[in-house]
Amino acid sequence: MDVNESAPRSDRARLAIVVNPSKFEDLDDVKSDVERYLADDGWSVPTWYETTEDDPGAGQARQALDEGATIIASFGGDGTVRAVASVLARGDVPLALLPGGTGNLLARNLDVPFDDLEQAVRVVTAGMDRRIDTGIVRFSSHTGDEAEERFLVMAGMGIDADTMAHTNETLKARIGWPAYLVSGVKELVRAGFRVCVDTPHEISLIQYARSVLIGNCGTLTGGIRIMPDAEPDDGVFDGLVVSPYGLVGWTALIGDVVTRSRHGHRLLARRRAGEFVVRLSDPNLGEIDGDPVGRFERMEVRCDPHSLIVRVPRPSENEENEDG
Repeated sequence: MDVNESAPRSDRARLAIVVNPSKFEDLDDVKSDVERYLADDGWSVPTWYETTEDDPGAGQARQALDEGATIIASFGGDGTVRAVASVLARGDVPLALLPGGTGNLLARNLDVPFDDLEQAVRVVTAGMDRRIDTGIVRFSSHTGDEAEERFLVMAGMGIDADTMAHTNETLKARIGWPAYLVSGVKELVRAGFRVCVDTPHEISLIQYARSVLIGNCGTLTGGIRIMPDAEPDDGVFDGLVVSPYGLVGWTALIGDVVTRSRHGHRLLARRRAGEFVVRLSDPNLGEIDGDPVGRFERMEVRCDPHSLIVRVPRPSENEENEDG
């Protein structure tokens, strides 16, 4: 783990919070709570920047940097986190996480509290800085359509993207992440595709698939650890080619995930590499950190090692003793 024990002292830290107002019924009350928790730890009032439909966080993060922020917190869903992180990547200002979405994927993988705002603020004020990898993904199609973005947790194509795209927003707001399960069941009957996955120094992996995932982190919404070897700071990504068919196939796949098997089989092929090139026989939806990005036939992914500083919880005394 690449960490930096030093963190800004409360008397000289300049905290900016990039918040997605659409995630909260009463933003003023939420701001008051955050400012009270900060004050309890001796921190001054932060500067707030609200995202808009046209700018989900990148412009606000740049403005915060220009105005002298020494730590910037993303307060919203995974899209807000990614937008802020895209600006902070390869810089020296840490990203803090105040989870306000449904997935909260990066927070889950870094053990940042995602269901307790007070404890999440405590990580901002008393946590430590950790350098993690980020990824650059480029989607393309024979029609000339392209999309390129930095991601933090996972990028993929197939059933995972379909599930995210077709999840009912009203249901998601009411019951949270289980809404993805409802959508996922509906997607199980969709047809798959032929896929070719290329990584350096290995023969091409060619087979029929339902989904392809390239992950920097291994835990999905709901705490499902689908990539047991994935670490956010190991300089490589973990790839999965998911190929179940029918009830027997899906049952076998679930068993593999539950037991955290590392060996893989014909229904769940695994690869680890710093670069991936994925080619599909037919256009399929792509997704970046849970957000659909359109239909494409090709996905190129590369790891950008240790390119982002994130404020994370300090290890407990028990963890420190185990490491020692």
